[in-house]
Formats: sequence, C-alpha cells, structure tokens
Amino acid sequence: MKFDLKNRDLVWAGIWIGLFFMLRFWVAGMFPLVPDETNYWQWSRHPDWGYYDQAPLIAWAIRMCTLALGHTETAVRLPSLLAMALASAYLVRLAHRWAGAAAAWHTALLTQGVLLFNVGSLLATPDALQAAGWAGASYHGARAMETDSRGQWVAAGFWFGFGLLSKYTMILFPVSVFLFMLLHPPFRKKLAAGGPWLAVATGMVLFSPVIYWNATHEWVSVRHVAHIGGADTPFALHPKFFLEFLGSQAGLLTPLVFLLMFSAWILACKEEGGKAWLSRYLFFTSVIIVAGFTLLSLHTRVYGNWPGAGYLAGAVLCAVYFGGSTSRFTHLPGVALGRRLWPYAVGSAYLISGLVILQAVHPVLPVPLKWDRIQSEVCGWPRLGTAVHALKARMPHPDETFLFGLHYQMASELAFYTPGRPKTVSINRWGRPNVYDFWWTDTDLKGKDGIGVTYDPTSHTRRLSAVFERVDPPERLEIPPCGRSLQGADTPVKIFYLYRCYGFKGGLQWVPPEGSDVRKIANTIIPSLPRRPPNAGFPLCANPRSTSVRENLRG
Repeated sequence: MKFDLKNRDLVWAGIWIGLFFMLRFWVAGMFPLVPDETNYWQWSRHPDWGYYDQAPLIAWAIRMCTLALGHTETAVRLPSLLAMALASAYLVRLAHRWAGAAAAWHTALLTQGVLLFNVGSLLATPDALQAAGWAGASYHGARAMETDSRGQWVAAGFWFGFGLLSKYTMILFPVSVFLFMLLHPPFRKKLAAGGPWLAVATGMVLFSPVIYWNATHEWVSVRHVAHIGGADTPFALHPKFFLEFLGSQAGLLTPLVFLLMFSAWILACKEEGGKAWLSRYLFFTSVIIVAGFTLLSLHTRVYGNWPGAGYLAGAVLCAVYFGGSTSRFTHLPGVALGRRLWPYAVGSAYLISGLVILQAVHPVLPVPLKWDRIQSEVCGWPRLGTAVHALKARMPHPDETFLFGLHYQMASELAFYTPGRPKTVSINRWGRPNVYDFWWTDTDLKGKDGIGVTYDPTSHTRRLSAVFERVDPPERLEIPPCGRSLQGADTPVKIFYLYRCYGFKGGLQWVPPEGSDVRKIANTIIPSLPRRPPNAGFPLCANPRSTSVRENLRG
C-alpha cells in the first residue's frame, strides 16, 4: 500500500482504534463489576446452549477469557473490549469503501468518543458482541449486494448468526435489509436469488442450538422477551416512557451527536447519485431498530441501550456527511451547518465519556450521591464480599451454609466478590423468574442455613421468616462513597443488611402473580431440569471439571 495522504488517514483510523482499545483494557480492571456483569460471569460458570433472559455468547466468551486470564474484572470485560474494537474496524472499512480514507478516519474518531459505545466497550454485556455482529453483517451485506458474491452472502450470514447468539434484537437486521431491498428496484430482484436467503440460513444454523434449548424449556426466553415488551399488559400510551427513552438516547449519544445522527438520516433519504444506494442501505440498517424501539417506548419502558446497534451505521453516515473532506455532499441542505457543528459534537462526546469513565474509576465530580448512578452501581462489592465471608465463618456449620440474595444482581455480586467465589442462590419467590431457577431447587437446600444480603431491614425480614425456620436480626453494613466525593462524603452510598438464617424450609422459585403473565408455564419454570439425588453432596463450590449445569446439580 502506497503511503500517501489519503492512506495516512486510514492508517490513523486503525491506530486510533488500537490506542483506545489499549486504554480501555487498562481501565477495565480499575473498578468493580456491576451487577449485570457478575450475572453474565455466573452464566459462564454454568455453560449451556441458552439462558432464561438472553442469548448465550456472552457467557461462552467470558468463560474462554477467564480460563485464560483468571477470574478478574479485566478478563470478564475482555470480550466486550475485543468485540467493540472489531465493530469499529468494520465501520471504518465500510466508510473507507464508500467515501474514502478521510471518512474512515472520522468514523474512527466518532465511534471511539460516543458514550454509548464506550459503555458498551467497557462493560461485560451482550451489546458489544451484538455490535460486532451488526457491523460485520452490515459490511459484508453491502459487499454482497455490490458483487452478488456467494462468499460475501455467507460472511454476512455468519455475522448475523454471531449477533443472534449475542442478543435477540439482532433479528431486526435481516428485517432492515429486506425492507431496503424490497423498496429499491435495483436490488428487489436479488430477493428472488439465493444469496440473501443463504445468508439468513447461515445465521439460523449458527443460532439453532438456542432454538433447540428454548424448545425444550417451554420457550422461556421468548416469554421473557414478550413480557419486557409489554405483550401481557393492555395497550396504553405512556408519554413518560417515550420522553424517558428520547432523553436516554440524547444522553448516551450526547445531544449534538444525537442531533447530527437525526440529520444524517434525513440526508441519506435525499442523496442522489451512483453511491446513494449505500446511504439508503445504512439508513435502513440504522433507523429500523431505533424506530422500532421508539414506537415500543410509547407502550412500555425501553432501556437506552436496546437500540444501540442501530447507531453503528448511523455513525458512518454522520462521519461521511459531516466529517469527511469530500465535496459531493455540500449541495445537500444542512451539510454545511453539520460540518460546523462536527468538531463540537465529537469534542463533547469525548468530554462526557471521559468524565463518566473518570467517575467510575476515581469519583471526583461533585455529584449528589442520590443522583450518582455510577457510585451506586460500582461501590462496595469487594467490601461486602469480605464481610459476608467473615459472617459465614461465624455460622454453626460454615461449610453447609449457602449465600443468597433476593435478586439475581445481589446473588451474582456475592459469588464474584466473596473469597473463594462460592456458588450462590437467588430466592426469586417475591421478585421475577431468572436464570438461578435453572440451577437450584428447594430439595438442594432444605434444612441448610444461609447468609443473605438485602437492602430492606423490615419487609425482607418478614419474607425471609416465611422460608427459614429462624432469622436473626440483620447486621448493617454501610458503604462509604468510593474515592474522593465532594458532596455527601459522610453519607453512605448504600446500606446492606446481612442476615443469618437457619433451616431453609423451601420457596426458592418465583410465584406468578394473579392474572395474566406471559412468563407463566404449565408446572414450573424449569420443567425439564433433572433433580439431584437426595444423597448428593451440597453443591456450593463449582466442579472445575463439570461442563454443564446438570452435572453441577448432580454433584
């Protein structure tokens, strides 16, 4: 490759992505895992073809990384770090092929600065893995439509399947491409050919183990997705949810980037010329998922990260229209203003992302504790694990005492940060069904003592008394703010209540509420789960040789 000015921009794009990967790798071990991260880490200790509320790839990836690097924060987060770097590289390739090296450089510049992408890079969630699948499928899908190459269709299908194994919302990708091809005559005839359907078939073959798992578990994942989508509640419009959703999108993208993203979608519809088809393609692979969740937010609460994959193609559009040096778009209305705003949009993205990451690593911003979501998520988990370990040692039979929370988040944090990393239990009776219902039955724990952690010293005492023969008054553990807090330094960021409970009577699993609930199934949340023999050992510690949930439960 000749190193001219244009190629220099492309090389700098690669260097920029590499630098931020190394920066995030360094930061990843500097703050504790948040509850969702420890939950996915727990999945990795119970490898399976599927899980109650999400696709399995995040668990498989974390397992591989922790086997190689140990059970550390960095190892748990490494799959996200690698996946987002790969997604960024694919977006750069897409921008370079469409609009040149300058657009590729600006794509790298934007994607490494946006808060949504930084959070996805640093936290161990399925979002980054889905982003890699979405970006890879977008690139190879565009190449396939250019060349009609069977190899490109298969590559697009592979990344579609990769994304489906990461997050179920990936199913909207082929829907987006189908609508694009259907509405654009030059590509409509390709729908009758074998390429697009070969891609879909490739992806579904990769996803087939998850389909089989759900089919043998009464479609619990489908039921869960339907529930959070509001399928079992009467239709009603909730403007509050809609406004919350819009606010979350502006916050995660940063307001100026959000404005430019919306402007780029409009410009993509107005562009004309030989390469305008690609702008329309990026429009469809961006807008459909965002529009879908926007409409859903009128009915039910939608979390800000759910449409995140749609902003990947949108970032390329923004970089091409407002950051690239090409002059072929200057005649389009709004491009000149967007280019003037571009430096401020990118700069504000880096500023906000930097402040959020700094607050997670070393809190210094004068944010009132009641509004500081970062501290409430990350502070105190190692200290809690140490306190619970010491309390367990004081129990009459420490080796026969299990650790529990009343939600999967608490149970997962206890598992990671208690010395020895024991297996833990989530008592879901009063909450919601989750993956812990697949790992434990009442038979496993009856008669055992337990150490539990909650946030409520009143109602939780009454509840625990219903499932244990005796419950001691809770011990209070105050967690001070992490680092240096300029406001509320003497106020605990949260308070845990540690319970000593004796003689578990049963009552682990979620009890469905009265009325309609799509999560209810015929008998139990895990009808096909084998029961452990009565004389089996108490499975508090994971069997290092075990490769399945069922082996662990059989002891």
